[in-house]
Amino acid sequence: MALFTDGAVTSIEDLRGHDSQLLNVATVEGIDVTRKLALAHEEVWVEVAGMLGRLRLAGQIGAPPAIEQVVMTSPLKLWHIFRTLEMVYGDAYNSQLNDRYGGKRDEYHERAKWAYNQAIQNGLGMAADPVKQAATPVVRVSAGGLTDGAYYVAIAWSNAASEEGASSVPAMIEVSGSSFAVETSTPAKVVGWNVYSGTSPATMTIQNLHTLAPGQTWAQPDILCTTGRPAGSGQAPSYWVPVPRMIQRG
Repeated sequence: MALFTDGAVTSIEDLRGHDSQLLNVATVEGIDVTRKLALAHEEVWVEVAGMLGRLRLAGQIGAPPAIEQVVMTSPLKLWHIFRTLEMVYGDAYNSQLNDRYGGKRDEYHERAKWAYNQAIQNGLGMAADPVKQAATPVVRVSAGGLTDGAYYVAIAWSNAASEEGASSVPAMIEVSGSSFAVETSTPAKVVGWNVYSGTSPATMTIQNLHTLAPGQTWAQPDILCTTGRPAGSGQAPSYWVPVPRMIQRG
């Protein structure tokens, strides 16, 4: 699972999985869905930060965990999805005063409250040593004899416990009579990194046998490994913290 602060962990395709008419409505009403995803994430961020602050007020812990430790668990992701859809249909209703849009807005408002309550009941999943999503790597042509064609390359940073953060957005490179090399600049707490590659973003698998050290360059062999583990979505929670309940507005 990605960290909550990784940001773009909910996609338009995630929204479409819950509302197949989303893009049609957004096009007709001139709504920027990507912007709504960002705005909804900001709102949920404020709520999650408030949850962490209430832990201290309730006397459950001393210093609360940092928001950078929060894992984007299923309830949090659903909360973000439904809050985004509520915002989209709220804009659509305000533009047209169409009762159908109003009904969808109210439906997603209730679903967002349900997902919020699930997050409260389950508690917040926390990463003890969080690793943020890796930056897209630098990929350049290098000497070699890899099969000609286009390749997608992503990386993931790891901590001292070999836990990986979410894989980066992939880079794409075309090779002809050559291979490619991969480099990344790692943050201070990152102790290693792994390379994932494939002929499409959906088929990227790990290429290195041993974790690479910060500053090391990966030279892709002439044979692409297709049997390793696929690129991952991040860390599982190390532990959970209960959250004091507070009634949401509305």
